[in-house]
Amino acid sequence: MVPSQAILFFLFLYFFTAIATQSAHPAFDNSPLCTVTEDAEELAGVSSTTPVEIEEHGNGRIIDITHAYRPDMPKFMLVDSLGQVVFLRESLANGSLANFSELKIGMHSGTHVDAPGHVFQEYYEAGFDVNTLDLDVLNGPALLVDVPRDKNITAEVMESLHIPRGVRRVLFRTLNTDRKLMWKKECDMSYVGFMKDGAQWLVDNTDIKLVGLDFLSVAAFDDLIPAHLVFLKSRDIILVEALKLDGVKPGIYSLHCLPLRLVGAEGSPIRCILIK
Repeated sequence: MVPSQAILFFLFLYFFTAIATQSAHPAFDNSPLCTVTEDAEELAGVSSTTPVEIEEHGNGRIIDITHAYRPDMPKFMLVDSLGQVVFLRESLANGSLANFSELKIGMHSGTHVDAPGHVFQEYYEAGFDVNTLDLDVLNGPALLVDVPRDKNITAEVMESLHIPRGVRRVLFRTLNTDRKLMWKKECDMSYVGFMKDGAQWLVDNTDIKLVGLDFLSVAAFDDLIPAHLVFLKSRDIILVEALKLDGVKPGIYSLHCLPLRLVGAEGSPIRCILIK
């Protein structure tokens, strides 16, 4: 190696080493977001290679408010639970080149979103499906509020919450979370939801465009269709149902929800997170 090449080589080695020891981005260090000590592993009975379902990420900064799809989760208006949703059609264990799974699930199962065509046939035929939902509404600042636990969400309850004008996204946590209804196998039809007058009060007196609730329907069973009709008539309000709000403190968060782009579908599974 000639002297000039040697100098270039050592300069390259120096800068490469310096860069490798720096952060990937000035705002972050290179330490892992989550570390598990050997003592913690022993207590948990797992090794560092064992998959763990994570509810919070980034040292608690990101909160997953989506229910994992479990075979034993409730299915709306049915006694039977959801059942198997992922089917392994080809597997490495059986000699296939790779593992290939298929998904079989109702569009209104688990944490999901409703499109206007869910309860309006004219909207369904016109193509107002989940692919037409406004992502600007589904993503942005959101208010998480606790609803009085002794009744459905009526006009009186809505007025008592004193939600200020300008708030566009509200997640309503109810008795459903306390009763852990989304963790039961059977659908409990005594769940809490919006009555028609509560939905109308929201439409008439607030700027809310995203309504989130902690069970499979935002509407109470007694006003199941009437409340949905009030919410979805204008096509301005998006309903996100069956949110997992256990243990989340009330307050303002950055909400991010993304449904699948399913052309022709009146609903879709959706992944929702909160960022502190």
